[in-house]
This record gives sequence, structure tokens and C-alpha cells, in this order.
Amino acid sequence: MDKDDKKPKTYVSTFRLALKPQGGKKKENGLVTANRTVTGNNKLRCSSAAGVKQGNVQSVEAPKFKEPIRDSSVPIGGDVTFQGVITGTQPLNVSWLHNGVAVTAHKTSLKNSVASLSLTQCLNRHAGEYTCMVENSAGRASCRALLQITGQGAGTKEIPTSSNRELPNDVASKSESPENADEERHRREEKDKVSRGCRQQTNAPTSKGPPVKFLDPPQKLEVCVGQQARLQFEFKSSSLPVACCWIYNKAKVLSGSSRVTVRNQGTQSSLIVSQAVPEDTGSYTVIVRNRHGSAQHTVSLSVIDRPTPPSSQPVASRVSTQSLVLSWTGPSYDGGKAVSGYIVEALQDGAKEPGSWTEISRCKNTSYHIRSGLEPLGQYKFRVRAVNAAGTSEPSEESQYVKMAATKEERKDEPDSYVTVTIDTKHKVRDHYNVHEKLGVGKFGEVYRVTLKETGKEFAVKFYRARTSKDKSEARKEITLMNKLHHPKIVQCLAAYEVRPELAMVMEYIAGGELFERIVDENVEHTEITSARYVQQILEAMQYVHKQNIVHLDLKPENIVCVDTSSTKIKIIDFGLARELEEGKPLMVMHGTPEFVAPEVINYEPVGLETDMWSIGVICFILLSGESPFQGNNDAETLALVTAASFEFDPASFEDISNEAKDFISSLLKKDRRARLSCKEALSHSWMASFTPLTRRPTKSLNKEKMKRFLARRKWKKTGQAVLALNRMANLTNRPDSPGSSSEEPVWSREAEEAIQSLDKQLQTEPHFRQALKDIALPKGETAQLTCLVDGYPQPEVKWLRNEEPLCISSRVRMQQDEDGLCSLVVADLGPSDSGVYMCTAQNRLGEAMCSAKLTVEL
Repeated sequence: MDKDDKKPKTYVSTFRLALKPQGGKKKENGLVTANRTVTGNNKLRCSSAAGVKQGNVQSVEAPKFKEPIRDSSVPIGGDVTFQGVITGTQPLNVSWLHNGVAVTAHKTSLKNSVASLSLTQCLNRHAGEYTCMVENSAGRASCRALLQITGQGAGTKEIPTSSNRELPNDVASKSESPENADEERHRREEKDKVSRGCRQQTNAPTSKGPPVKFLDPPQKLEVCVGQQARLQFEFKSSSLPVACCWIYNKAKVLSGSSRVTVRNQGTQSSLIVSQAVPEDTGSYTVIVRNRHGSAQHTVSLSVIDRPTPPSSQPVASRVSTQSLVLSWTGPSYDGGKAVSGYIVEALQDGAKEPGSWTEISRCKNTSYHIRSGLEPLGQYKFRVRAVNAAGTSEPSEESQYVKMAATKEERKDEPDSYVTVTIDTKHKVRDHYNVHEKLGVGKFGEVYRVTLKETGKEFAVKFYRARTSKDKSEARKEITLMNKLHHPKIVQCLAAYEVRPELAMVMEYIAGGELFERIVDENVEHTEITSARYVQQILEAMQYVHKQNIVHLDLKPENIVCVDTSSTKIKIIDFGLARELEEGKPLMVMHGTPEFVAPEVINYEPVGLETDMWSIGVICFILLSGESPFQGNNDAETLALVTAASFEFDPASFEDISNEAKDFISSLLKKDRRARLSCKEALSHSWMASFTPLTRRPTKSLNKEKMKRFLARRKWKKTGQAVLALNRMANLTNRPDSPGSSSEEPVWSREAEEAIQSLDKQLQTEPHFRQALKDIALPKGETAQLTCLVDGYPQPEVKWLRNEEPLCISSRVRMQQDEDGLCSLVVADLGPSDSGVYMCTAQNRLGEAMCSAKLTVEL
């Protein structure tokens, strides 16, 4: 102490001393400790852990509380145990304090890193703050908890049988006795203020588990159009009140409308959509917030409707005396539920009741062979309806009248001879043909089914959209090219007409439909072998085309069709973009389909025969996996992937595909066109050779689901239902990883963000006391506990006053406020100066409240 200064000064030394005791070891509370000497001012002169060697000092781990001791409440006469889990290098010295005074008269222990203090037959004097202190040579740690005594009430007088200040014997014998208790209290309070100051009470967490928990929430709901969709959630909240909001597709806040009702009551929240429509399909997120936190859960709503009608009118082929084959295109939108089948209806010319359609069959696919119910020479119209779980669609467009044959004819797959076409400039198509239904629409024109007036034989006519001289020149080029392509696997040009304003080309009528559409038919075999057979036919056709020095430049699934509905033979169609290569004249083009076009086309570099080989590689990839190798989220992303020649074989999609097939594809999808296989080389590839008729190897049927999705996506892109269908796919597949949660934070719209933030404002209230303080009277030396219950949000700041003077935490005075608003003031070792009026004030930014009670200390 500095003699020139009346006030004591505290000096801190960084010197560390580790001592090994020579005497025997003592055990205190089950701990191995060294002898301790306590000075008159309750400070340890020296302390060391037994058994610690000087060489190990640096590796000692300071103690920490892995699990702190918890607040407790016990009725008068009850038992309670405080427990805390401690980590740190042994040996550890554990001690307990009650309201700042050492505890020795109760059972303490340290076992398996768990420090415990047990109190039995608790009385009012046992209330207050308990501190667990632990130390070793590397440091110390402490934590505190509050004990509340309930039962007879704070106003009950209790005369203690002994002093509540229980000191260790060595402390009691060597400490200076104060002249009176008030002087001792004053000294301790002053000392406590210097060391700790007037700190605010700490909040004690009282709730366990999540603030809000949903109880068995639904993951998805499916309703039919026109029905009521009821999304209802029940949840458990750690506190009330709660605030809720509903958000649609992470963007639109739902607060109620003519068809949407939002109801929040207690621990339930529901959203009701009346007369649901397909546009209601999507993800619905409910967010529930209380004062301690929030939770959210998302449910997918599917509003299923009847499918749209089949996209095309049915087309008849292989017509005989009593049978024919009908083919059509499925609906552009399935209504949100997979199409389960089709209903084929017929109307006979001259029926007794006009407009009397008869159902003649039901089938699961987009083609059907009608074998009975039709009369020779009879004339019939046909139409088709699509069916799903929600119902039956409206009928498709009606076909033209189809006249049944008089006698059976043998079908010839190939023409008797190839013809070289000369454009007829004197006649129109309708002079020689009857024009029937439209078969398709392309970039350069429209295709119709026609029948030759003389024989009734079916053909297809392409009417060019040729408004300018350039358009007409391009059309004539295609006709000229077709005259050079006489091959059984290439559609044949049979006639051409040009009379203003009409320019048309007559071709073979091929009724089998697109190859990929046929593959997804449940009755059609789809294996690696059959895929190789299709690719082989494509290569044979293109080998012939390339020998003529012609490049197709638009090979894609839509341009590969089956000869008929029962054959595996294919033909290549649509040479509208084809060009003849000229030696010494590089050809560069700027057209094609993004998924199938080669890198040199995108980069506007010279194209060649190898450009078609890239497209064949893409087609083969899709045939085997049902996935497009370069499909991006949009055309720009797709083109970027193509330019980089960036693709990979998904292990799941190519699990059953041979290495030879993957090598075949890789040999075609080369960025440098000069490195790609030619048709001749591709036909000689080991993958082609491995499927010769003499080679038998086990094969497995390939999954058609991905192929169906690929076709649906391409179909939707061509219709007005694309946005609706793709939105439905996104909502139903991009679900969170787990109920009510997501591996990534959701991206909310600005409107949704504002709604979520407003939930907190809805919960805000000014402070008010749900339970006020009560007057109490206690004997001198007892422990007083004043409690009240305050409510308000944000959580009010609580202050305590005695006789209008602020109270500070000290060795005798403890303050506590838990999350539920229970506030308590504990004053230990009561003396006459503690009597007075105690006031509790609670304040937040919305207001202030206060309550008071009188404490009388009886002498």
C-alpha cells in the first residue's frame, strides 16, 4: 500500500509460479487440492494444483463451462440441485458462492466433469444468486444462476435457526470481526461496487427448443379446377402473441381477396383459395413470428385441370376395307397431371343423326390401329379427346372424311421408281389434288395432307411462304436439291407447282410420326440396340446425302420420322436449310436450332459435312439418355455451352449405356469439326459393329421418362401453355431440402421482404405489468425476494429503485429478468436500512410502466 495515499491500490503481476506440494494431498468436495491460506481480507495468498509439473504448465487447458448452471424455482421445504458441465485440464478447484458468500454447509461434488451443488429443505433465506467458480493453473471461469423460493409467499415470516452467512472455518477464524453487521454490509457493498460497478441485470433464457415449431405440416396439396384449396398449419409457439403472413412464389403477399381468405387464430394459420384455377398453382409459404424468433414452411399447391385438346387433328394411314391407323399429337398442356389415355371418336357420313359422334376405342398412346367397326367404302371423320385424373378434354380438330377401301391392297414402302421433278408453272396443286388437313407449320411454309384426284392416293404438300423473290429462290433451291436425293431413307419430292402466288412441293406422305414420339410409346421397345439401329439408319441416309456434297444443317428429332406406326424404318425430312457445298467457296450460315447446331455455326465459321455429324452426336446422346447435352436455361446459355463443347455423361442417365456408345458420342461432339468422325467412319465404329445380327448380347430396356420430359419441353416451347407448364415444373421440383427449411436462404421479392419485416412491428406493445409487486415484511437477516411480471415488446429495460434511488447489483443485491418477463429483486441479509418503498420500472421505445411495494425489515 502506498503510505502517501489513503486509498489502497491494486497491483497486477504477470509472474506465474507452479509449485509442487511436499505435504500430503487434501481432498475437498472430491477434488485434489493443495493447502490454501486465506488472508484477513478473504484473498488467497498462494494456490497451486497438486501434481502439476513445471514442464507441463504450457499445455494446461483453462477451465470452461460447456453447459452452465440453470435458474431454478423450488417451493419452501423442497430440494434443488445446480449442475454445470466443465471442461479443462485436471485437477480443477471448484467452489460455490451464495449471494457472494462461500458455501460449505451443502453437498457439492465434481464427477465426470459435472459440478453440482445440492440444497435440501429450502427456506426463504436460500433464495438468491448462486455462483459456481472453477480454476486451475491456467485460469478460472464462473457462471451464475438464480434460485427462487415459492410456496407460502414472500410475506410469511420465518425465524432462522442459524445465520444465513455460512463461511469456511478458516475464513471465520482469521477475518476481522466488524463492530456491527451494518458496517460489514456497507464495507462489502463498497468493495463490490469498485470491482463490478452498477451493472444491469442479465437476461436469463428460460425457453427451450425452437421459438416456433410446425406440427406435421403438409408438403403438397392437389385439387381440381373449381375446387376449394385449403392450406392449414398448426404450430407450437414458445410465446404468444404471434404474427403470420402468407407469400406466393416468394413474391406476392397474400392478405385476402375475392377468392383468397387468410385466417390466423391462436396457434393456427390457414389460407383458403376458393374456385381454384391453374394459375393458383405454385408454392405457398407461411411465416410465423413471435417475440423470440420465427419459422416458415412451404407447401406446393397443384391445381389440376382437364388437358387441352390434342394439338393436331388425327391423320389416317394404312387404310384398308375395315381398318386403318390413326395418328395425332398429344395436348400442348396436360392440365398439371399426366395424360393417362385417349378416347377415339368417329362420325360416319350419312349417319341418321347428324353430329352423332361414337366412341370407338380408348388407348394410351398417340396412335391407334382401328381393326373393326368400320364398313368397306364407308366415309368417316375422326376426332380424339385426352384424359387425365381431372377429366376429359374437349375434342381435337376433326379429320377430313376418310373413305375406306373397296378391296385389300398391299402397301409398298418405296416408290416404283424415282422421278426428277420439273416445276409445273401452268397448274396449281388443287388442279390435281384434294387438299385436306394441315399436318404442320414450319419456318418456310405449311404442310397439308392431300389426295390425288385420280387415284385417291395420299401425299403431303409443302406450300412455301414465298412473298419475295429471295424466298422463291430459296424454295426452288430446295426442290433442286431434292432432285439429287433419291434414297429410301430420305423423303422424296414427287412434284412441284409454281403459279402466282402459289409455290408448292408434293412429297411422300409419311404417317408414322416423329421417331422420338414413337420411342416413348409404352408398346415400343427402347434399348441400346434399338437406338443403335436408328442411328445406323440416320448415318446411312446422311452418308448418301454427303456423297452428293450436300449438308443438311438442320438435323433434329422433329426431322427424323418413322415410315409408319408399326415399322422401325425411318426417313429424314425437311431439307429447307440444306446447302450444296462448292469447292473453293467456304459456306457460312446463321441458322439452326440452338440445342443441335454445331459450334462453327454459332461462331460464323465455314461449315462442312462434319457439321451434320455434330447434330447426329446430339441426337444419339438424347436417344440413349433422354437428356439434351447442351440444354441451358435459355438459348444464350445453350449456345455458350455448345461453343465450349461442354458436356458430360450423367452417371445416373448413362448407368446402363456401354462405354462404346459413350465413345461413339464423344467422337462426334468434337469442337474442332475436322476431328469428328465421318459417316463412313461412324458406321465402322465399334459401337455399330457390336450390334450386328450375328452378335447377341444382353440389353436392358431404357427409361423413357426423361425422353418424355424432353419432348414435353420442346412441345411446350411451341405453344402458349409454355409459361404455365414450366412454372408448374419449377414449383413442384425446386422444393426445399427439408420441411419448412431450405439449404439456401430464399430470395424474396421486395414486397415479401417488407411483409416479413412488418411481422415484428405487429408484435410491438408498450410495457405493462401483468403481475405487480406485493408488500412484504421479513425479519432482520432474512432474504427478501420481490417479483413482478412485465409484458412488452421490444423487451422492456427494467430498473429497480429504493425510495426513488437506483439500486445497483452487489454482494447482497441481485436482479434478474427472464425472457418471459418475470423480474425479481433479491436482497440478502436484510437490515434496517433495507426497509423502504421498492419500485420496478419497465421502459421500451413505445412507453413506460412502473409498480411498487413496501419492504419492512422487522427487528
